[in-house]
Amino acid sequence: MGILDQLVGQVTGALGAQKQDAVPQGALLGGLIQMIEANGGLPAILEKMKSGGLSDQVASWVGTGENQPVSGDQIADALGPDQVHALAAQAGLAPEHASAGLAQLLPQIVDHLTPDGNVPQNELLQQGINLLKNKFFN
Repeated sequence: MGILDQLVGQVTGALGAQKQDAVPQGALLGGLIQMIEANGGLPAILEKMKSGGLSDQVASWVGTGENQPVSGDQIADALGPDQVHALAAQAGLAPEHASAGLAQLLPQIVDHLTPDGNVPQNELLQQGINLLKNKFFN
């Protein structure tokens, strides 16, 4: 599970490097994982992001090149205010902090769950999500 271990390490590093408290960021990551699962998995979230005007950014996260940045406002617009507010409440953050955190976490998670430039089949994707859950929540 080398690639999955790398994902956990890089997400952990990103959480530690952020200025916000690690506990809310960890909760934000947990909420993001739950959101991915509740919305039909990574392909469904990526489609929602594309439909929300982030096609170029999503393509860069899935692709093997440099990730294009995305703002918290863009994330909030693409996901919708209800999703952002629910994640914010779960993480104990203001909605604007939650969307800013998602703007940092989501590209990294997508990038590392799609190492070959393709969205993996459900089994491999679920292994990656389970590894993240176990790292942060067990």
